[in-house]
Amino acid sequence: MIYVDADACPVKPEILKVAERHDLPVTFVANSGLRPSRDPMVINVIVSNGFDAADDWIAERASAGDIVVTADIPLAGRCVAAGALVTGPTGRPFDETNIGMVTAMRDLGAHLRETGESKGYNRAFSPRDRSQFLETLDRLCRRAKSLGKP
Repeated sequence: MIYVDADACPVKPEILKVAERHDLPVTFVANSGLRPSRDPMVINVIVSNGFDAADDWIAERASAGDIVVTADIPLAGRCVAAGALVTGPTGRPFDETNIGMVTAMRDLGAHLRETGESKGYNRAFSPRDRSQFLETLDRLCRRAKSLGKP
């Protein structure tokens, strides 16, 4: 199963393309409307507008061998702890070897923005990010399948 934190996810078409190639079901989870799909392998879940509702929904279901796509670092940490294979939309994998440092850097960045030391601008999503994401997701799909996770 591929779980997608779908609010503002820039790689939805790429996820569908890779999931179809690997015959893996996809669940898009969002706080607002999602484009309906006729594909029986695609499930859209709309959660409440409550704070972190989509994150909580995904974290409660993701387990060892599932794949999670999210840019949300706390959600990534929760899913890594549950044994899920996690990547950001830029193709950056999150795992037990790097999630602690990624979380610390996120917290440092938040502190610097709060104190005015940093403007907090994120770089634009690039074609290279899209390409890296496709490569990472394909690798995670092969890994999930080798773990016996459909």
